[in-house]
Amino acid sequence: MNDVAPLLAALKTAVGADAVLTAASDLEGFTEDWRGRYKGSATCVVLPSNTAQVSAVVRLCVEQRVPVLPQGGNTSLCGGAVPPNEGVPPVIVNLSRMRRIRQIDAANGSMEVEAGCVLKTVQDAAAAQHRLYAVSLGAEGSCQIGGNLSTNAGGTGVLRYGNTRDNVLGLEAVLADGTVWNGLRTLRKDNTGLDLKHLFIGTEGTLGIITAATLKLHPLPTHHALAWFAPLDPAAALHVLGLFQAACGARLNAFEMINRRQLELVIEHVPERRDPFGEAHEWHVLVELADTHGGDEMADLLQRTLEQSAEAGLVVDAVVASNDTQRAALWEIRHSVSEANKKGGVGLTTDCAVPVSAVPAFIEQATRAVQAIVAGLDVLVVAHLGDGNAHFIPFFTFDAWRELADPAATAAALRRAVNDVAHELRGTFSAEHGVGQTGLTEMAHYKSAAELRLMRAVKQALDPHNLLNPGRLLP
Repeated sequence: MNDVAPLLAALKTAVGADAVLTAASDLEGFTEDWRGRYKGSATCVVLPSNTAQVSAVVRLCVEQRVPVLPQGGNTSLCGGAVPPNEGVPPVIVNLSRMRRIRQIDAANGSMEVEAGCVLKTVQDAAAAQHRLYAVSLGAEGSCQIGGNLSTNAGGTGVLRYGNTRDNVLGLEAVLADGTVWNGLRTLRKDNTGLDLKHLFIGTEGTLGIITAATLKLHPLPTHHALAWFAPLDPAAALHVLGLFQAACGARLNAFEMINRRQLELVIEHVPERRDPFGEAHEWHVLVELADTHGGDEMADLLQRTLEQSAEAGLVVDAVVASNDTQRAALWEIRHSVSEANKKGGVGLTTDCAVPVSAVPAFIEQATRAVQAIVAGLDVLVVAHLGDGNAHFIPFFTFDAWRELADPAATAAALRRAVNDVAHELRGTFSAEHGVGQTGLTEMAHYKSAAELRLMRAVKQALDPHNLLNPGRLLP
């Protein structure tokens, strides 16, 4: 399409002139990812205020055969929310103005929210009703519910509550022809055919644009017990996880592991972050228990399990948070890893998941694999150990990255080496970040022909003109 003027005029009529951005300076924050690694061009950015406007925008774009790129908080780590550099520049449909919390039904444990709601806003609104929306991640102050749904985001609560898919009861979505599907159900049981919401969760806006969701709420924990400990090694950490699971059951809320180099970067690049210990340790784990009652009992249980672990030679040091301020400070260390890595250099973030029992082997084998390509290469590890998702990050200083003869080829080789290890351990290359641009070659490499054929058949059925986020998810 050469002349976009008629489309732009029609879009302005549909959503208002102030909601259609075309100036280059206005597009900058929407056409580049937050780490500055991916940048493309767009026909315009549209900021709809309601579902009817999203539907109208899609219909207009379909008429002109212009691609549509749904966008939330643009916090993707794999380039899934920014436009490509080839083909017809898409219309970016950014949902940030659709941020109403439509209703909360505390008795039913559900809340209906629009896709542009920031995750932290949703968490706070639920807490005000003494309920918990359990999805939690480092970007929760800026990521949006629509983006969380489109990538099936995980985070630090998967061990206890599951990922985003497990915390959604219903959806509203605009289909590729502009039709609005209202599936905003609030039921735990509805056995009436295909559960259509799962077509849109985790498919990165390629099958439809999620405009609202009914989220599942849980009782709000009011008592917490948290410790930061240094395990002997990842195998020891895995053993300690088993001890906590046996002793604490459903009270085990989080079990997060990072390595020494990752902690050093956080302390160096993020203000007010401190090493919990007086001496350096190679491995660190944050463990938290939570419940609606029994605070003193949980604290004792935490202490006893740590002591048991220390007596078995599994834990070499530990600190226990004695109040909410200390608890928050320890969580801030864990949630600061992305900010620190962006400031400190170039981290090639991977998103592998393997069986929980295989995480130590994955870390050991992946380290050998990447250092066989780049000798002495720094490695960062950020692992949701309780669910088997280990972000293994080959890391370069900015100077070392600039000195590479072919950075793109080196990055591809390193990622493939890590992903090969995960695959050999019966794991996956994408656990919670999505596929986006980074993972397209990996989809082609690891997915079977049968799987790709099935996915393409669904895409063809729902988006026959390939206008919704083209060039994503499916190679």
